Parts: sequence; structure tokens; C-alpha cells
Amino acid sequence: MILKGSQRSGGKQLGLHLLKTEENEHVEIHEVSGFVSDNVMGAMNEAYAASRGTRCKQYLFSLSLSPPERESVRIETFEKALADVEERLGLTGQPRIVVFHEKEGRRHCHAVWSRIDAETMKAKELPHFGLKLKSLAKQIFLENGWNMPRGYESAKLRDPRSFSLDEWQKAKRADIDPRELKAAVNNCWKRADSAKAFAAALEERGLFLACGDRRAFVVTTLDGDVFAISRMIPEKVKVIGERLGDPARLPSVADTQQRIANDIAPRLSSYIAEAKRIARHNIEPLIAKREALKVQHQAERQAIDQKISARWNDEHRARASRLRKGIAGAWDFLTGRYFKTRKQNEMESKFARERDSHERHALIHAQHKDRQALQELIKENRRKEAERILGLYRDAAKFRRMREGERDTDRDRGRTAPKPKRDRGLDLG
Repeated sequence: MILKGSQRSGGKQLGLHLLKTEENEHVEIHEVSGFVSDNVMGAMNEAYAASRGTRCKQYLFSLSLSPPERESVRIETFEKALADVEERLGLTGQPRIVVFHEKEGRRHCHAVWSRIDAETMKAKELPHFGLKLKSLAKQIFLENGWNMPRGYESAKLRDPRSFSLDEWQKAKRADIDPRELKAAVNNCWKRADSAKAFAAALEERGLFLACGDRRAFVVTTLDGDVFAISRMIPEKVKVIGERLGDPARLPSVADTQQRIANDIAPRLSSYIAEAKRIARHNIEPLIAKREALKVQHQAERQAIDQKISARWNDEHRARASRLRKGIAGAWDFLTGRYFKTRKQNEMESKFARERDSHERHALIHAQHKDRQALQELIKENRRKEAERILGLYRDAAKFRRMREGERDTDRDRGRTAPKPKRDRGLDLG
């Protein structure tokens, strides 16, 4: 499990963060020990008050324990890890707070220690705690048989994509199929009897007729790609010229690209806003299901806690009734029966606690599976919507560059003649 620790102050802010339910679906205060107070905020105030008797500013040590995403980790595993941390850092016996958070079907732990030693009124020194925690984290991964993160295996194996959009940034727009483009141009050619009609038919399909630099007539796509008409229709150049007339009367490729950019770029802003609205609309049912699942899980946990508590009380009374009182109790003490009965009660109590812990963990494990299945749907929905929106942003950036590039070309025309843009032919096999 990944261990991240820090020396810090700000007990009040940290306490409020530990108790925050807005970002966490379940918050469980597991332990408040070593303090007079039995609640988190009271313990934070005590830690701060103790630090006022010293010159220590960072009077707390905060630690987060994050197990692998797909592992179901028992409370005992967290407790052992905390005990190992205390031993490794020299915090054994220091007052501490332990809180469990559950979010998106995962459970992680937060622990906070007071660094102030009440006997010496000095802060516990924590030299090289980062290296010690990393070494201990590796040990925990190995002890539990979990797959170790590559960054823990070697510093050279860190994933450079960590904390980035990762898959969202892999979205790429599909290229136009040359066969479809050829079929569309041929269809427009059959329907048109003049340059004007041909241009209008092409524009219905997002294509634009222009005058090329090397070939007389070309088609420009919305992406600014240029294709020669003579390479796409089964007609001779002379026949094409007779039907379409003088190519000099058509706009140039540069002017056509400028027109496309001016017409399309403003529309993309509205497309982006619409895509974001659709994304919010699509995620709303999943968010509602997440909130309903949260309420359901809380109710199930309360029910099992009540069941375990009632059963424990009944069993405790039954065990206590075995220890006789009065003269009978004295006789049991003298004959040794009392000690046998007490030993039996202690063993049964231990087994009962283990049984209760297993039952509660089984419920939480089942709830995590339900929540993780829902989280996969949420993540997939977010990925698809982000892919769509990022694609629109890329399109907007491309058209902005087209407009800016043409302005730069206009400024440079007075100084140097631009290189003629080479028309691209189609490899139609």
C-alpha cells in the first residue's frame, strides 16, 4: 500500500478534512487514543495545546495509507501497517487518530499522530521519514502479494503519464476514406452542369471547389486538405475545363481555407458548449445512482452493526452468567473452576470478535464490488465525453491556426513570394 506522510500544523483544518462527507461516501472514525477527548476535533485541539508548550510549529504527523485499487484489505492489515509505521518512525505510544474514508468503491486510511512527547515536552524527530515510508510500503506490497507499482520497483520505471489525462488525450479524429471522397465527388459531378452547380453540390458534402497552384481544379476539405479533381473523376482534363470554365475565376486554395476557417471556427464554440451540456446530462443518472447506492450501503452497515452489537451483548451476558457469585463463586475459585471458565470466556470472546469482524468485512467487500462496477460506468462515460470535447478543442485549434497562418502569409507577401502549395493526389488503388 502506498504511504504518504507529512509533518504539518493546522490541526483544525486537518480535522475538518478527516470528517468531510461531501467528497467521501463513508467516513468511519476508527480510533482516537492517547487523548483525553474521544472525538477528532477535541483531540486536534489537545495536540495544538500541547505544542504551545514547545517551540514546535509542525506538531502533527499525518499519514495516508492507500491500498491497491482492486484489493479488498481488512482492518487488521491497516492496523499492522500503522504499528509498523510507528515502530519504524519512533512514534510508538504517541497519541493518534485513525479515520477510514471510502470513495468510488475504494477504502483508504488516514492516521494523525501528535509529535509532542508529553514527558519531555519535545517534538519527536522524524529524520528521513520519506525514505523509511517508501521502504516500508515495498515491504507491505511484498508481504501481501500485491502487484508493486513500477515506480516502487525502480526510480527509472516511473510512469511519466501519472496524474495526467492519459487515455483522454489519445482521442484522434478519423481520416476521410479516399473511396468515400471519390464517390462523393463523382456524384456531385454527375449532378452538376456548371462550375457554380458543381461547387454548390460539393459544399453540401463539406467540400469546396478551388483553383489549385499546379492543377486547375481542386477540392478542399474542411481540414484544409487539397485533392486534384482530375485524379477523382473519370474525365479528361479538357472535358473538365469545358464544363467548369476558367479556373482563374475560382477562389485560390489559400482563400478557400481562409473562408472555411472563418465559417467553421465560430461554430465550434457552440459545439463545445453543447458537448459539455450533453456530458452533464449523460452523467446525471449515474450520479443519482451513486447517491442512492451510498444511502443503501449506509443503511446496510447500520443494520449489521446493530445486529452484531445485540448479539455481542447477549453472548456477553451468557458468558458472564457462568461465573458464579457468593459461596459458589468462592468454591469455584478454590477448586480452579473459576479460572477454567474465565479462560473459556476469553477464547469465546476472541472468536466472537473475529467472527464479527469477518462478517462486517464481507459486507463491505460486497458493497465495494457494487460501487466499483458503477464507478467503471462513470469512468467510461467521462472518458467518452472527454474524448468528444477534446476532439472539438483540437478542431477549434486547427481552424484558429489556419486563420492565423493566412494572416501571416498576407503580411509576408510583400517581402517574399510564398512557395506554391502542392496539390495532393489520391492513392485510390
